[in-house]
Amino acid sequence: MMATRVESLLQRPLYVFDLPEEILNTLTLKDPIDRPVVEDTQIKHNIPLNEPSETPETEDGTPAKATSCNLCGLSFPSVAEQRSHVRSDLHAYNLKQKIKGLKPVGEEDFEKLIGELDESISGSESSESEDEDDDGDGTKAKDSTLSALLKKQAKISNPEFDDFVSKKKRGAGSQPILWFSSPSLPDNMSLGVYRAIFSNAEQDEESHLVETIRNKQLSPTQPPKVKNASGIPLPGTDIGPHYFLCMIGGGHFAAMIVALAPKVGKKHTGVDERSATVVAHKTFHRYTTRRKQGGAQSASDAAKGAAHSAGSSLRRYNEAALTQEVRDLLKDWKSMIDSAELLFIRATGSTNRRTLFGPYDGQVLRNNDPRNRGFPFSTRRATQKELMRSFIELTRVKTSTVDEAALAALNTPTETPAIPSPSKHSKPPKPSKEDEAATLHTTQLTTLIKRSKIPALLNYMKTNNIPSSFTFLPENYHTPTPLHLAASLNTAPVVLALLTKAGADPTIMSDDARTPFTLAGDRATRDAFRVARSELGESAWDWEKAGVPAALSKTEAEKRGQREKDEKLEADKAEAERRKAETERLRKESEIEEAKRREKKMGKGKVLGAVMEKTGAEKREEEARGLTPEVKARLERERRARAAEERLRRLQGN
Repeated sequence: MMATRVESLLQRPLYVFDLPEEILNTLTLKDPIDRPVVEDTQIKHNIPLNEPSETPETEDGTPAKATSCNLCGLSFPSVAEQRSHVRSDLHAYNLKQKIKGLKPVGEEDFEKLIGELDESISGSESSESEDEDDDGDGTKAKDSTLSALLKKQAKISNPEFDDFVSKKKRGAGSQPILWFSSPSLPDNMSLGVYRAIFSNAEQDEESHLVETIRNKQLSPTQPPKVKNASGIPLPGTDIGPHYFLCMIGGGHFAAMIVALAPKVGKKHTGVDERSATVVAHKTFHRYTTRRKQGGAQSASDAAKGAAHSAGSSLRRYNEAALTQEVRDLLKDWKSMIDSAELLFIRATGSTNRRTLFGPYDGQVLRNNDPRNRGFPFSTRRATQKELMRSFIELTRVKTSTVDEAALAALNTPTETPAIPSPSKHSKPPKPSKEDEAATLHTTQLTTLIKRSKIPALLNYMKTNNIPSSFTFLPENYHTPTPLHLAASLNTAPVVLALLTKAGADPTIMSDDARTPFTLAGDRATRDAFRVARSELGESAWDWEKAGVPAALSKTEAEKRGQREKDEKLEADKAEAERRKAETERLRKESEIEEAKRREKKMGKGKVLGAVMEKTGAEKREEEARGLTPEVKARLERERRARAAEERLRRLQGN
């Protein structure tokens, strides 16, 4: 019964602004100690926080315990107490001492320093301290005590440390994902939400994040249909809460306004389907980077001096044109950007940051805007598709299933055995024949999976009697099995073949407690798991443990794939038509500009008298007669370069 309820809740990806009522009403923020192991590699390896990863040594040269703080010279009986120490004033004070090049102090010396202040580190028992403690846990008293101690030692106010305390309190340097739990889900399952979607004030009040999520819930709505010629809603149109996303780099720019309220549609089965509402979007692409050399033309000019080739002139012109296009777009979108909840911006390089943040007259984006956010994950080239992928990644709730037995073993304090120092002349042990064979199989299987060579892959596994539970050697932390690797690469046909023909086990977890299904990054790969569940049957594997949703027939998957393919073709066709119209507009503008230039140069009378003269295209065609294609191409490149230089000269003259 529990499995059926969980399957219904997770039947579709969870959207942070439209969560099911059953989950929303029972959601609780997980304590940092109980959060998934996959989000804290320092805890995974028992490395003291804020300290180097090398094994510390005590005064007699023996290795220190893993649950110890090498900075403060303290050891602890459990990992929980060690984490508590890392958040203490003593540890923060010693960090500041280390930054200044001073020696850390012990607990007794620190107590003496605190005793000389009026405030108490524990918040004391006086009513005055209780009034100052806003959170009820002594946080404000602790911060003010440590700040007062450092100010007293420096004899002046220390803004640098105030900034340090503010960032520390707001969660700077914390993990990018906040983890929650719900009784409606299995005990070992956690729900993750990106910290970046909360404002700075909301992050400061971490204890109220659950209430914040509940207040952010939005009912599905229909998108605004009234738009002007530029494709954006008319002034005064209510588009509701929305995000602004943009990326710029390498001559590519993409921007998008996305409404947070989901849009309701109908599947072919008649079931409601929610999707994102794109209020406005725009992309610009210009040739600004130096081919096979890398870097922008402006960066090359700053480093080596201005080049005088036709290509460099064209790149400078395109950089200036791209900057103007981007700033004009931001000006047109100013009202929507000003009312956006958050601004997610990726700008690589100083030139691109100046394009967005100026300074310039009428600038829209500003560096000090508290709504500014970076993308807390890797992104690719700036395109509309990449922006939509990033929005989905930001607003989709993550799920993590943790092995409770492994977590309990991790939190159990253990003694670190003495590690003998290796001899300078000692040789690494020779691998066994089994390890050599496993290493060879790993290389071959990895290559075949990456190239999607399905027949060769299946034949290799059958010929070499490779079991379905084979794990790579050397061990891979994230993708230990062929099925994990195929899922992470989004190769749906390989995933289906491994499951249905090679007997791959979908329930095997990686070292970061993830099944192959959770690594799938697109719908086609996820559907491959569901098709395999349909073909193999419910008794083949524990599909609930593997995290695979309800079975899906191959016919239904193909229909959905074909429908998405048709939608993509329509979108590509619309984009091609838009580019064609844009090219035609630029051509007409160029002809008008050329006519004005000739009129200015020759005078109106001469232009009227020269109506019957040959056009520029006719003259070029006549000049190119009898020439080889290579010579024609060279002449055309030179003509375009001269035209670009002329436009750039006029632009600089204005």
